[in-house]
Amino acid sequence: FLVCGGGAVGETTNVVQKDAEFDVTYNDTVTSENQTIYAFNHTISRNKGVRVTVDVLSQNLKSPILFVVRQQQAVLSFQVPLILRGLYQRKYPYNHVGRTLCQPPTRAISETQHFFIDVSTLSSQGTNYQLRVSRVESFTLQTDKKFSFTASPSQPQYFKYVFPDGVDTVIVKVNSAMNFPCSVMSIQDIQCPVYDLDNNVAFIGMYQTMTKKGAITVQRKDFPSNSFYVVVVVKTEDEACGGPLRFYPLRPDELIDAGNRSKVVDVVVSPAINSEVYVMGMLFCLGIFLSFYLLTLMVAYVMNLKSFTASYRLNSVILNLTQSRPSERSLDSVGRSRQESLSSVEEDDYDTLDDINSDKNIVRTKVKFLCVSDLARKDKRVLSKKYQIYFWNIATIAVFYALPVVQLVITYQTVVNVTGNQDICYYNFLCAHPLGALSAFNNILSNLGYVMLGLLFLLIVLKRDIVHNRAMVRNELNALECGIPKHFGLFYAMGTALMMEGLLSACYHVCPNYTNFQFDTSFMYMIAGLCMLKLYQKRHPDINASAYTAYACLAAVIFFSVLGVVFGKDNTVFWIVFSVIHILATLLLSTQLYYMGRWRLGRFTQRQTMVYIVYTDCIRQCSGPMYIDRMVLLVMGNIVNWSLAAYGLIERPNDFASYLLAIAICNLLLYFAFYIIMKLRSGEKIKCLPLVCILFTAVVWGFALYFFFQGLSTWQKTPAESREHNRDCILLSFFDDHDIWHFLSSIAMFGSFLVLLTMDDDLDTVQRDKIYVF
Repeated sequence: FLVCGGGAVGETTNVVQKDAEFDVTYNDTVTSENQTIYAFNHTISRNKGVRVTVDVLSQNLKSPILFVVRQQQAVLSFQVPLILRGLYQRKYPYNHVGRTLCQPPTRAISETQHFFIDVSTLSSQGTNYQLRVSRVESFTLQTDKKFSFTASPSQPQYFKYVFPDGVDTVIVKVNSAMNFPCSVMSIQDIQCPVYDLDNNVAFIGMYQTMTKKGAITVQRKDFPSNSFYVVVVVKTEDEACGGPLRFYPLRPDELIDAGNRSKVVDVVVSPAINSEVYVMGMLFCLGIFLSFYLLTLMVAYVMNLKSFTASYRLNSVILNLTQSRPSERSLDSVGRSRQESLSSVEEDDYDTLDDINSDKNIVRTKVKFLCVSDLARKDKRVLSKKYQIYFWNIATIAVFYALPVVQLVITYQTVVNVTGNQDICYYNFLCAHPLGALSAFNNILSNLGYVMLGLLFLLIVLKRDIVHNRAMVRNELNALECGIPKHFGLFYAMGTALMMEGLLSACYHVCPNYTNFQFDTSFMYMIAGLCMLKLYQKRHPDINASAYTAYACLAAVIFFSVLGVVFGKDNTVFWIVFSVIHILATLLLSTQLYYMGRWRLGRFTQRQTMVYIVYTDCIRQCSGPMYIDRMVLLVMGNIVNWSLAAYGLIERPNDFASYLLAIAICNLLLYFAFYIIMKLRSGEKIKCLPLVCILFTAVVWGFALYFFFQGLSTWQKTPAESREHNRDCILLSFFDDHDIWHFLSSIAMFGSFLVLLTMDDDLDTVQRDKIYVF
């Protein structure tokens, strides 16, 4: 060995260089006066690595030992005890440190190189340590072969993987039977240095925290060397994975014993899907929804054929009756009356007359059995314009809502790709197939059904609208005097909302997380609200809410949704306020529905105030409710809503947006069931087509909800805890459970819309004064 002397005045530093060997444990002492250099002659192999393990045997050190590993193309330095910091600058010392040396690139299969380990300290007292350098025989991971190892905060591990020929994409899966300690999985390029400590693992590459599961899809195009490192680092604290947070130390410089934080980990690298699977997934998705277009054309052809035959027979009967005797009310007179009704009349002209208001009160609140003709007295052209506003308003909302959403998710995806932080987005990483800059293309593609089926519904509504307008122009009696008044504005709004749900759900799944979850639910609220309004409009065309009022209420719902997501978690005040508002809104809406809008909160001089109505109907003549069926519906609705309010106040669910959506869906289903029951009670029938749609939709909704509740990820928890719910693909090796939810829910919504569109087709030949209001 070689001994050198030198240093500052009054100081002597001895440098000792030793020729060292692998798999030999060196027990030495170091002080500020001597420095030891260990020289290793190393044959570098592509399939093997080198690991340095150090133990400090002395206690209560005032100065740490510094280890510097000098390689041909890299330098690695660390101190022992190794001090790792947690939250609030808490310090955790580790006396046992193990580090894997960076493997420099080699042209040949093996090369001989030298590296040196310098050991020094500033402590004047002798410090005992152990040094051992060994070869890592299983340094290169094999495809589809599980490899197990142990890691800790001071002993991180990383291994190399080389892309085999013909494989362009692989998925790296890391599993552990232990939730804690929290760890980090990182994918880094083959370069030096390798960032394998808790305080620097996020510097380069892709990384994600994990408890039991972790998975990252890696593409060959992102790594020019056709290889990469899989790095596993155990964190000093568990707070990032949702674990308990240890209390703050009393003294800022106090060192905290971290205890045993070793974790056994399994890693498997498997080939991901190839381009053929992508093509099959896209063709499958298109094929499913294009088949609905084909089926619609077939049904339309059959129905048109039947309609043509029935129309021919009806015209023959009318012609015979006209020739045999004159009718009391000819079609010409009906046509003239319609033309007169289409004069320039505004809706307010009808409502502002005192006698008309008086007539409304008599008809709507004092008649026990109302017919549609009693509530379809306003000018048809005015109502048509009123309901068309629903469509134009939602189209405007969609544009102003979608543009910033698209811009935001593009920014999110850019941040994920640039920083490599895969904790930003809550994917199902075990089935997240990238395409270009998109990390989970399959979750985006599966939303195509909402857009395609929404467009198909708009085409169906447009066809019905054209047929109805032509019938009105021809002054057909059925179009003028029979059936439920046909106003298509709400149907157009529903179809547009379904398309927007698909677009915004796709935007949400570009990077699903806590801050943009409302993108996925906003138009679900819209759809639920529009469906309830359409059900009510069918029998109450004159008194349905205006578009401005309806969208203002839906905006308030979305506003509360955002407040609940941001402030609702374990916030007692918020839940009390929301529950009170929920109950009051239910009571006010119940009163509005029971009296069909003929009451006011103010203006106590009028006889239609709520106080006066309650007094006359409930106190002065307490003889039971006049509208029993309506009262049954409202009582059930109040029971359901009060129960939901109580559940929210007691349980305080973390997913407030889904809780609010559940309230809307429960009310919609309750009203829809009431409508069906009352329709059958009134002696009306359900035709074959809507009956098939009802049964088909109910079955599809059942399967859809099953897949919805599988819960492959959840942003209510930490990203690491969310990944515990991740599952492999179950359809074509491309789609997961949530994709199937997208497929089935879009089909179920389309079927629900068709039910609303066709449910009252049996009344098209029934006079409106024989169709009951309920």
